[in-house]
Amino acid sequence: MLTILGFAMIATFLVLIMMKKMSPIAALVLIPALFCVAVGQGAQLGDYVIEGVGTLAPTAAMLMFAIVYFGVMIDVGLFDPIVRGILRFCRADPMRIVVGTALLAAVVSLDGDGSTTFMITVSAMYPLYKRLKMSLVVMTGVAATANGVMNTLPWGGPTARAATALKVDAADIFVPMIPALAVGLLAVILLACVLGRRERRRLGMLTLDEALVTEPETVLVGAGGGNDRLAKAPEGAGTGGTGTADGGEGGEAGEEFRGLDPHRSTLRPRLYWFNAGLTVALLAAMILELMPIPVLFLLGAALALTVNFPHMPDQRARIAAHADNVLNVSGMVFAAAVFTGVLTGTGMVEHMADWLVGTIPDAMGPHMAVVTGVLSLPLTYFMSNDGFYFGVLPVLAEAGAAHGVSPLEVARASIVGQPLHMSSPLVPAVYVLVGMAKVEFGDHTRFTVKWAVLTSLVVLGAGILFGII
Repeated sequence: MLTILGFAMIATFLVLIMMKKMSPIAALVLIPALFCVAVGQGAQLGDYVIEGVGTLAPTAAMLMFAIVYFGVMIDVGLFDPIVRGILRFCRADPMRIVVGTALLAAVVSLDGDGSTTFMITVSAMYPLYKRLKMSLVVMTGVAATANGVMNTLPWGGPTARAATALKVDAADIFVPMIPALAVGLLAVILLACVLGRRERRRLGMLTLDEALVTEPETVLVGAGGGNDRLAKAPEGAGTGGTGTADGGEGGEAGEEFRGLDPHRSTLRPRLYWFNAGLTVALLAAMILELMPIPVLFLLGAALALTVNFPHMPDQRARIAAHADNVLNVSGMVFAAAVFTGVLTGTGMVEHMADWLVGTIPDAMGPHMAVVTGVLSLPLTYFMSNDGFYFGVLPVLAEAGAAHGVSPLEVARASIVGQPLHMSSPLVPAVYVLVGMAKVEFGDHTRFTVKWAVLTSLVVLGAGILFGII
C-alpha cells in the first residue's frame, strides 16, 4: 500500500504543477500532508516535517548566502568580461546562444555546485534570450542537463556518495567513466545545436547591433533588483514573451528588457582582482572541503559586502536588492522539506525502492550494472541522492555481486541518471534556475525531462560500448 501511495503522491505532485493547477510551494506542502493523513500517520506529520527541515536547513542556508554572494559579485561587475566574451561568440545567433549556454553551464559546473552554476549561467544568458525573444525553457533545459553531466565530478556529490556506500575509491568510479561522460557532454552540445537551430528557424538571425540596443556591457542580469543596477532599454525593446511548441514561456507579456547599466553605481573596478581572488578562493575551499559550504558562503558574503560596500546603507541596499530571490528559493527548499520528510518518514521511499528491486528478474543478475544504470533515472528523479545511493545502491550492488558483477561497475552505472536528477523537484538548485529565469517549474519539467532522459541513456550506452559498465 505504501508503495502505491508513494508513487501516487509523486504523480499527483507532478501532474498538478505541470498543469499549473497549484504552485510548486503549495504542492510541495499540501500534497504530502494529505497523503500522510491518508496512510494513517497524520499525527506524525509534524515530526516528519521537522526532520525534513533539519535535513535541508544547511542547503537552504547555503543557497541564501550564495545568492547574496554572487548577487554582489554581479553588482560589482565581476562577470561582465565573461558576458562580453559570450556576446562575441554568440553574435546574436540563436543557435550560438544555446550552444554558449551549454558550454558556460558545463564550465561553471566545475565548481561542483549546481546553484552557483545556474546563478552565473542565467545571469549571463537571460538578457540575450529575452532580447531575441528566445524560449527561456530552452535555456533552463540545456543548463540543467549540462550541469547534470558535470555533476558526476568526484566533488559534485553523487560519485562520492556511491564510493562511500559501496566502500570503493571515488577515482576508480569516475576516471574510467570519463569517456562515457565526455560522450554525454557532446550529446548535450549536439542537443543545444538542434534546439538552437529550431530557435533560429523560428526567429531568424539578427546582427549584434539589432539585437542589443545598448552596449554589450549592459546585458547582464543578476539575482536581485535595485534601480541603480538596471538600465532600461528604449520603449518597445524586447517586450513580451514567446512560447514554444513544448509549452515553455519566454517571460511575462509586456515585461521590458533590462540589463545592467555599465555606469551603475555598484561597479567596483578597483576591487576587480580582489573579488576575482575571493571567488576563486571560495570555490577552491569548496572543492577541498575546508569548511561546510554554508559556512563558506556565509563568510564570503559577509566579506564581499564589507569590502565592496563599507557603508551600512549601501550594504542594506544590496541585501534588499537580492531579498526576493533569497526568500523565494529558501521558501521552496523548506517546502521541499515537507515533501521529502513525509516521503521518507512514512516509509514510502523504502517500500518503493524494495518494490523496484524486487521486480528485477533473477535472469538479469549478470546484467545488474546495466539494470542499475536504467533504474538510476527514475530513482534519482523521484528521491534524493542520499536515498538512492545509501538506501538502494547497496542492495543492487549485493544482488550484482551474487552474479559476479563488480561493485565498481554498479557504482559507475549509478551516476548515469544525474542529467535527469538535476531537474528533479527534490533538487533545491533547480528552483534557483527556474526562479531566476522566470520560468514556470511545470514548463521546465515538461520540456526538459525527455532530453535529460535521452542524455542519460547516451551516457549509459557509451559506458556499455566502451566496456566501462
